[in-house]
Amino acid sequence: MPVDEIASVAVDVAPEATVSVAGGHVTVGDDMRMIRRIVSFTLGITMILAAGYLVAVVMTDGAILLRPSEMALERHSDYNDLVNVPGSGSAAPDVTVCIVDSGISMGHSDFSELQLAGWKDFVNDRADPYDDHGHGTSMAGILVANGWMKGVANDVDLLVAKALGSDGSGDDGMVAEAIDWCVSNGAHIISLSLGGAPDVLPFNLGSGRNSGDASNEAIDAGIYVVAAAGNDGGPDDDGDVAHPSSEQQVISVGGVTLSGTSWSGSSEGDNNGRILPLPIILPRGDPNQKPEIVAPAQAVPVLTKDGGWGLADGTSAATVYVTGALALLLQQNPELRANETGSSDTVNTVKNWLMESAVPGEDQTGHDDKYGYGMLNIQALLAQAESS
Repeated sequence: MPVDEIASVAVDVAPEATVSVAGGHVTVGDDMRMIRRIVSFTLGITMILAAGYLVAVVMTDGAILLRPSEMALERHSDYNDLVNVPGSGSAAPDVTVCIVDSGISMGHSDFSELQLAGWKDFVNDRADPYDDHGHGTSMAGILVANGWMKGVANDVDLLVAKALGSDGSGDDGMVAEAIDWCVSNGAHIISLSLGGAPDVLPFNLGSGRNSGDASNEAIDAGIYVVAAAGNDGGPDDDGDVAHPSSEQQVISVGGVTLSGTSWSGSSEGDNNGRILPLPIILPRGDPNQKPEIVAPAQAVPVLTKDGGWGLADGTSAATVYVTGALALLLQQNPELRANETGSSDTVNTVKNWLMESAVPGEDQTGHDDKYGYGMLNIQALLAQAESS
């Protein structure tokens, strides 16, 4: 999974030079010193902007505080505007979301009011929440941050299952166990910002139950499962979205840039079906063509495990925007939540609403193998539910 990176820039400036003229020499050091000053000033401004884009330092009563820069906050706001996050709709009480990832760093200031509804460590079996990679903290922040950054649905009841290790990787069987735990602890939505390649065989023969099996059982109980389409777009694309987002009723999420265009790294779906290369893919029909929806995925402002802020690329981030949208939908429409008699019927209904409310790309007709049915539009999704 991509993690936040800040690029540094270095420029070498030549030392003072001399030019020979008619047996003597003329020093051009003054000119070079001026050039150095200009280059140094420009470089300094560039580095300040690069660092300041993520974190600003402010003084309050003599104390030094860290906060995101105004530029980072502006980008955060612009992405919210892009997918139409309701201005006063960031709360989703009584809706339970389970994030399966690398954990969560509860010490971040933007989590100061957060109390987890549940925590389970499938990797190291530690009792208290932690995040030794950082990806889970970044994803959780998109959903529930309530400080300098504001999550899409920051008042959900949050369950966190740690199924990814310190290197960001994990065993698919362990992810399946984590999904089961989410179900048994009352999750209405399960968010899987997991973008690994599909298994060589679709059912991972001989190795037991996988994340696709667990996802399908959750959906059969009326629980929404949202998963990343994957980040192998371009010449290295393996031909389909990542597992388990490739499962029919799992909501597969691709990525867009701040301008709303398709993010280059977003994986494409194979919706016509194929026999080779493995796995075998059956043709997909509406509303289950992959990916179903796209959301912010390029340089998305996120929280970092060390208490700061950063930028993240990937359909992982896009997945959480859709998770937040569903949380707001279930908050306004309690009848869509899983209960003791829940089934996949409500999941199918909501997938149709996602398809009908999405904003298609320029000149797009029908489904696009990379752009899905279109870009997430949260307010349109809520309105679709009200009018149906």
